[in-house]
Amino acid sequence: MAGAGPLDGVRVVEIASIGPGPFAATMLADMGADVVRVDRTGPPSDRARRNLLGRGRRSVMADLKHPRGVEVALRLIDQAEVVLEGFRPGVMERLGLGPDTCLARNPALVYGRMTGYGQTGPLRHAAGHDINYIALGGPLGRIGRAGQPPTPPLNLVGDFGGGGMLLAFGIVCALLTARGTGRGQVVDAAMVDGSALLMLPFFAGRSGDEGAFASGERGTNLLDSGAPFYDVYQTADDRWISVGAIEPQFYLQLLHGLGLHPDELPPQLDRASWPATKARFAEIFRQRTRDEWGKQFAGTDACVAPVLDLEEIELDPHNAARDTFVTAGGIVQPAPAPRLSGTPGSLRRLPPVPGEHTAEVLGEWLGLDAAEIGQLRGAGAIATGEQ
Repeated sequence: MAGAGPLDGVRVVEIASIGPGPFAATMLADMGADVVRVDRTGPPSDRARRNLLGRGRRSVMADLKHPRGVEVALRLIDQAEVVLEGFRPGVMERLGLGPDTCLARNPALVYGRMTGYGQTGPLRHAAGHDINYIALGGPLGRIGRAGQPPTPPLNLVGDFGGGGMLLAFGIVCALLTARGTGRGQVVDAAMVDGSALLMLPFFAGRSGDEGAFASGERGTNLLDSGAPFYDVYQTADDRWISVGAIEPQFYLQLLHGLGLHPDELPPQLDRASWPATKARFAEIFRQRTRDEWGKQFAGTDACVAPVLDLEEIELDPHNAARDTFVTAGGIVQPAPAPRLSGTPGSLRRLPPVPGEHTAEVLGEWLGLDAAEIGQLRGAGAIATGEQ
């Protein structure tokens, strides 16, 4: 049985959505919050068991187009400290579940909203996905190699880093305020805003700083594959090794491991020489396998690490020693993070089948008995996973 996490006792209602909203709810659940997801009614599927963004919570099925289904959702929200949703602006209001309605009933409520473009602005109603949000927020234009198109970094930067994680942070901030003042508020988390915030250090170039974060062409700077000492190199077995030897003392260890003397190369920060130095590094790295290079640099501060495939990550000695990954429901997955020494997070529940906990939650949170639950089910306002 998992111990109490830092959010133990916090009740959260998650109105089911996709991507960043569920990620925020997962983060809260991993840290001990009692998260109840309100799923739309429909045939339940065991495929939901493999949806890792659904871990840690319980599921209630309610028809939010049915007046009594909306009332069930409102009564759940009355019992919660947090509600979060991930629809375009206006959708929750049309359902009768907007922030004005919910805060009037529950004044201390934290109402978390996850969108791409935010609740205001000319694009607030526009459709989009991660790639569009990080294009507008800035990261996409800076990721990629010189002379090549921008490279989408999966959907990590907009959906998860600049989206779900930002929403979870905002919710906890607002929750602290609500507990101190008794006043709730709306958290307007937008993926454009979050991805722009992640670009904070890179705006130094715009202020005239032509150092590490110079604003020149993509793929020519310190951290975007321009520097030979901050890049990935192909090895003899067609795998990859990462190099991040930025500091001079680490760079010297990199050169030593490569069998090079500093006098053989131009100064480390001589940008004009970077392409030639990179070509030389690439030639050397191609002479050994990835794992041979790993052994070569083991125990050094050269900042060299193998690029691992998904199948290898959990087996890495460091990851294994820290239990960075856990296996639950037969699926290897990242463990909750960050790590708290006194009230650590934990994986408390497997992803639910939609409606799996309808009767349980309505009884526990709302005090409904079997007859009342059966009546709501018969009216089509709710459903359960047994259908």
